[in-house]
Amino acid sequence: MTVLLLATAELKEELLAYPVSEEIEVKWITDPADFVPVHSIDACIDLLFENTSERIAWLMNLQAALIIINSVVIPLNQVNEDFVRINGWNTFLKRPVAEASIINTSLQPLAEQLLSHFGRTIEWTPDIAGFITPRVVASIINEAFFALEEKVSTKEEIDTAMRLGTNYPFGPFEWGKKIGLHKIYSLLAILSGEKIRYTPSLLLKQTALA
Repeated sequence: MTVLLLATAELKEELLAYPVSEEIEVKWITDPADFVPVHSIDACIDLLFENTSERIAWLMNLQAALIIINSVVIPLNQVNEDFVRINGWNTFLKRPVAEASIINTSLQPLAEQLLSHFGRTIEWTPDIAGFITPRVVASIINEAFFALEEKVSTKEEIDTAMRLGTNYPFGPFEWGKKIGLHKIYSLLAILSGEKIRYTPSLLLKQTALA
């Protein structure tokens, strides 16, 4: 099976953190313009997905049996219902369980088979903005910014307290930097339209948009 992987070097390293099946041939590119259609593609994993008509058309033109996109904020019903969507934010791909959503359930066995070749199982979640885990992590990061606004403590002390007190892999400010605060803010901005508890901290907004 030939899999086209569109990713940064960092995201590629995360995805390939577990042994990859010998049945998989990965063709890695960092930009759609780098793709040379010499061989047919069985599946595409686009970890740099942008929700534009041009990108969607490019993916469809691959004529792959399976297209997986990294789209944490935007659900499939706003992109393409024949794609599979995963949580591909930085640091999350290292986990042995991939958080994913699907509308066309006929693709579910193929998606599970493909991710198993990368040493992952899939946890299927509703096709909602932010999945489950990113909503939780974004909320934690947001609360840390509220605490910083209120001068509860410093960034360094809050990070240390969260790592030691909750056994999180990163403190909230460190995690926000790795993910990208603009991504955190984009998700919270959408979710706050549903529930007020997701309202972004002013400091987070200012930092993300700076």
